Amino acid sequence: MLHLFVRVQPKASKDELADIQEDRIRIRITAPPVDGKANQHLLKFLAKTFGVAKSNVQIKAGETGRNKHLCINAPVNLPVGIIRNE
Repeated sequence: MLHLFVRVQPKASKDELADIQEDRIRIRITAPPVDGKANQHLLKFLAKTFGVAKSNVQIKAGETGRNKHLCINAPVNLPVGIIRNE
């Protein structure tokens, strides 16, 4: 299981993993932070990025805030800059 601590920036011009800010990976997503749309879009984006089903990506903490703790079960792909500690 991969644990990610992220800071989400909604309403961005494109979906992307950005830089590291205050020990968190900054993720930009295009969805607005309305009615859970940003969270759903974030889960879909991360599932595609890590090569897993959307059901394998969970928000453990930070459902309503920008700072989130996410868990990704059995990631297939690891983007550049993300390492696996075992």
